[in-house]
Amino acid sequence: MLSFRGDAHKIYLQLKRASQKNKPFSTIKDLNETEEIINFYQQLKSTTLKTIKYRMIKEKNGSGIIPIFVTAVPWFFFLFSKQLQQFLFKNGSTLWIYFVLFYFITLTTSVILHFREKAWAAFHIQIIEDIIKERENVNCN
Repeated sequence: MLSFRGDAHKIYLQLKRASQKNKPFSTIKDLNETEEIINFYQQLKSTTLKTIKYRMIKEKNGSGIIPIFVTAVPWFFFLFSKQLQQFLFKNGSTLWIYFVLFYFITLTTSVILHFREKAWAAFHIQIIEDIIKERENVNCN
C-alpha cells in the first residue's frame, strides 16, 4: 500500500501487523537494523563516539552540493537563456521536452536524497547521544 506518511508511520503499521499476527517484533527489518547500529556504537569508546557525533553533525548541518544545485542551476539557465532557447527550440525540435524531464527528475531525486541523508545523520546522532548520556548516567551513579 502506497503511503506518503513516511517511515515513522510505516514502522507503526509493521508493528501493528506483527502484533495482530502474534509475531515477534524482531521480524521487522527496520527495527533489526536499528538494533545492529545501536549494538555497534555501544562497542565503541565514548571518545570515539563523540568524534563520530561531531562528524555526523557536520554532515547534517552542511549545506552540501544539492542545495547549491537547486539554487544555482536556475540562475545558470537564466544567464544563458538565449543560447539555451536557441539550442532547445531550433527548427521545432522537441529536445526541450527531454531537457525539462531530465532537469526535474534530477532535481527531485537530488532533493529527496539530500533530506534522506540529513534524516540518517540525525538518526545516528540521536543514537550516539543516547549512548553517551547513558554511559554518563551510569558513571555518575
